[in-house]
Amino acid sequence: MQDALVAQTKPPVPRIAAWLMMLLGMWLALKLGLVVTLLSGLLVFQLTHVLASTVEGKLPPGRARAIAVIVLSAIIISALVLAGIGVASFFRNETGGPDALLARLMDILNSSRHQVPALLQPYIPEDMPALRAALNDWAAEHQRQLGVAGTSVVQVGVRVLIGMVLGAMIALYDELPLPKMGPLAQELIGRTSRLATAFRQVVFAQVKISLLNTVFTAIFLLGVLPLFGVHLPLSKTLVLITFIAGLLPVVGNIISNTIITIVALSVSFYVAVAALLYLIVIHKLEYFLNARIVGGEIQARAWELLLAMLVMEAAFGLPGLVAAPVFYAYVKRELVDQRWI
Repeated sequence: MQDALVAQTKPPVPRIAAWLMMLLGMWLALKLGLVVTLLSGLLVFQLTHVLASTVEGKLPPGRARAIAVIVLSAIIISALVLAGIGVASFFRNETGGPDALLARLMDILNSSRHQVPALLQPYIPEDMPALRAALNDWAAEHQRQLGVAGTSVVQVGVRVLIGMVLGAMIALYDELPLPKMGPLAQELIGRTSRLATAFRQVVFAQVKISLLNTVFTAIFLLGVLPLFGVHLPLSKTLVLITFIAGLLPVVGNIISNTIITIVALSVSFYVAVAALLYLIVIHKLEYFLNARIVGGEIQARAWELLLAMLVMEAAFGLPGLVAAPVFYAYVKRELVDQRWI
């Protein structure tokens, strides 16, 4: 009786093989710098399915629905490309380009020099050449980790575009009748569907959280501080950085808070303290909502995501940090469905 019960709960061999292939694929995406391609493909795939579901009942299955998916995919890819170009143009217009941005950063650091403790002052660059050299040294030291963004703008653009096209093609394939498949192919489709679901749960929930955090930050930087006669440098850029950094669970808020506090130091120590306290209070209030949104979606607590991100960052660098929430959500879903945890 006990042997029969064990046999019933033991996963079939094709499923075990599919798990191993999924783990190998995720590892290769991290090692080969294809995380940005994978995530952009998953984004287009999920957006296409979400929008296609709105016309699902209005079109007959077959060619009409396939054409609708093609049109939606083209619109989504065009919108994402234009959004990327818009963000790049915004940064260039707001900062004046790399040289102007470095000059403004140097001004902020010089203004903040007398505000920071004496222990940290030796680490602040003395002039523009020193700042440029420090940034170049950091980029050279973390060149491998920065592989998630590619070695050039052209390369990352090509990888993102390829990922988007692949995501659109897979979404179109889902609308076509499936051929007869063997057990391994069926298990692989099930595993990839779970990965796509994990991506949707993490990313879409995190977008909601990031938007909420960005709204509160914008109210403070562009509304509250100007009422008291305080105008932080690069305020609009800081708001955009808050949204982009907020797409990373847990650590995104730390990154944006640190940048805002450093910029606030260039105005005065008291403004920096006020900004830090406001951000901490807002994030504490948001914490319960965040736990409800993300934790409810993937059945994971904040400390679980943070631990997964720390381990993945230590093992794979920046690509691991970006991919950790999605990969962890997928692995946990598999374990939960097997009733192993």
